Amino acid sequence: MSVYLVAILGNFKAGGERLVLDSSGQLPEGVESGDGCCHPQIYQRSDLAGCPCCATTLRLELESLDIDLAAQAQDFLQTGQLPPPAAAPPQLLVNARILTMDASLPEADAMLIGAGRIVWVGASDRLPEDVDSGVERIDCRGRTLLPGFVEPHMHLAPIAALRGHENIGPFRYDTVDDALKRLKELTDPTTPHTWITARQFDPSLQEGPGVLTAAMLDDVSEVQPIFVYNASLHFGYCNSKALAIAGITSETPDPPGSGFGRTANGTPNGVLKGGAAMAMVARHNSALRETNLIDACLDVFRHANEVGFTTVCDQGTGSMQGAKELALLQALRDSNQMTARYRYSLINTLAARWDETDVAFGQGDEWLRAAGWKIVSDGSNQGLTGLQREPFLNDDSTGIAYIEPQALNAAVAHRLRQGWPVVVHANGDLAIDRVLGAFEAARAEGLDPAAQRCRIEHCSILHDEQVARIAELGLSPSFLIGHVYYWGKAFRDEVFGEAKASLLDRTAACEAQGIRWTLHSDEPVTEMDPLRCIQNAVTRAMWKAPGEVLADDERISVEAALRSMTIDAAWQCHSDHEIGSLEVGKFADFVVLSADPRAVAETEIGGIDVLETWVGGNRVYTQS
Repeated sequence: MSVYLVAILGNFKAGGERLVLDSSGQLPEGVESGDGCCHPQIYQRSDLAGCPCCATTLRLELESLDIDLAAQAQDFLQTGQLPPPAAAPPQLLVNARILTMDASLPEADAMLIGAGRIVWVGASDRLPEDVDSGVERIDCRGRTLLPGFVEPHMHLAPIAALRGHENIGPFRYDTVDDALKRLKELTDPTTPHTWITARQFDPSLQEGPGVLTAAMLDDVSEVQPIFVYNASLHFGYCNSKALAIAGITSETPDPPGSGFGRTANGTPNGVLKGGAAMAMVARHNSALRETNLIDACLDVFRHANEVGFTTVCDQGTGSMQGAKELALLQALRDSNQMTARYRYSLINTLAARWDETDVAFGQGDEWLRAAGWKIVSDGSNQGLTGLQREPFLNDDSTGIAYIEPQALNAAVAHRLRQGWPVVVHANGDLAIDRVLGAFEAARAEGLDPAAQRCRIEHCSILHDEQVARIAELGLSPSFLIGHVYYWGKAFRDEVFGEAKASLLDRTAACEAQGIRWTLHSDEPVTEMDPLRCIQNAVTRAMWKAPGEVLADDERISVEAALRSMTIDAAWQCHSDHEIGSLEVGKFADFVVLSADPRAVAETEIGGIDVLETWVGGNRVYTQS
């Protein structure tokens, strides 16, 4: 999960000496264990907000509130477990425009499903003779059917933990004033003990001040405590009432690895820097103790269904509570309440803990399965922490290496030998150089990254020779296409300059080389929405520069974009044998759309309605 706040760089620079692990993985003498940071490769003596990949805030809050995911899972199964769903009776869908994503039969108008799988698909005038005349027929009225979309990169636990907080982010409110007005609408002076909580505040995209101070939030309410998360999860903001409840005054020392923003006289100003400071305030919100993360995860799945996803893949399992998260996932599976299939990659920073378990690649079933091993090699380009060959446009920094080359090479080779498909986060061009070098070194040792479908996540800045190396290695990139739409103008004008920004998310270049690639949201960075992602890749329009596109030659066809979020995403997640296309024997996972994405204006693709979502032959979502 990347951070998209240029302001973070200032905190990183001001944070003190940056300590990088050597290839042995040892911290320098006198430095405590990096367990307080999800990436101990970057350890800040005075400000863990400098670690820009994923925040410790939510984990620290869970621990300070004594929320035990394993215990919660056990409790949930005692009351929330349902019997396995009965197999749906055979159904024949007719009068449909079916885009199968099966190259041998690209389109059809009828499909027979039974026992949760596809029994037959083809032309309605060529129905198999043995189709029972009593089979229920569903008239699709010419609507478009597609395989269920596959989200190859999201983060379930953080989304679930934040689900109950009001979204005041830039995709809903253009300005800080508009966001504050929304908070004002949530106030109720008759309930002074009820906290107002919000998330996604992002001053890099919202016009107005760069932070929310206690004074600003006091204008919203002086009666109710208020707590707001920055979109990065590395910063929080609260009002004076929240500070008072937490007992934080000018005499309160900054917690290790974190800090309180202060006025000139030392009074806390409501800005909370890093997980420890944020947890010191948030833990006083008693409502958080009542949060049921399993219910929240099920709600995330239901939301995924609403936008057309039938399978999602987490790229950082364990980042909140380590191996305990596996108990939560198993409880979700055992509850028989899942409405989306789930694949996950283990986070490498907890390697020692994972090695104490028996989890292995492929463990699980069609609903829940281990699908990868995730390594983070650098930060984010937007946060000026993606590792670059050359300095950023207006800064002398070249970013941050989260793991040094020798350690990266060793980790990639070790996990490949264990049978894991290795998934590596790399944003900057130098980071991608190092990742490619690690896979080349592994192949020189007789390992086969291509056969194990290894991936580069975000893979943001790609030069021509890197595209060629990816093709030669048989690697598969997944692009956070929202970079182009939401932050493209900033990349072009502030971060890289036009020439280098044009190397962002090179879908067309990869397509031309025969590379299998996908699109993803990285939610909570951007919201899960496959049709929005497809439109972003097809148009390459920039939100903050109306009428302009970023690198027109990297636009791809609608057909290629559809493939990237169906069969190719299923392939990346090692599930193309069972999902991703509408073929006989695969699960009956599909969506019904209000229009064919190929038949509408490119700028209208994101506005197509998802009318129905089916998983395993059961309708799990119907538009109301």
